[in-house]
Amino acid sequence: MWSDSDLERFDEARELEVSVVHRNGRAGSWTPIWVVRVGDRVLVRSWHRRTTGWFGHAVARGRARVRVPGVEADVAVADLGSADPGLRVATDTAYRDKYGPHGHGSMVTDEDAGTTLELVRIAAV
Repeated sequence: MWSDSDLERFDEARELEVSVVHRNGRAGSWTPIWVVRVGDRVLVRSWHRRTTGWFGHAVARGRARVRVPGVEADVAVADLGSADPGLRVATDTAYRDKYGPHGHGSMVTDEDAGTTLELVRIAAV
């Protein structure tokens, strides 16, 4: 579960960086992506649903590591797609509010909504 402080940092960050550990155990490179928050949920989307790149690897592995200034954490990756219409609308709104009229357009299409992933913090052991 994300703390209130963590959630504020995701709100403040223009981008988060994501890295996926590959099957051979090597950490992937950090990839900057946009991030939004809906309530206490941290959500990301990809421009296209692919089986390669950070998105494909994160979905296949179900885990990743993310960081923004002040937060670095291992996360479970939940592939939400666009099955929940209410969450779709809230996520589209979050992208519009955070990234403005010139940047959000590529993240609120039907295709892109289908790439919605929730990042759920994995508790440290």
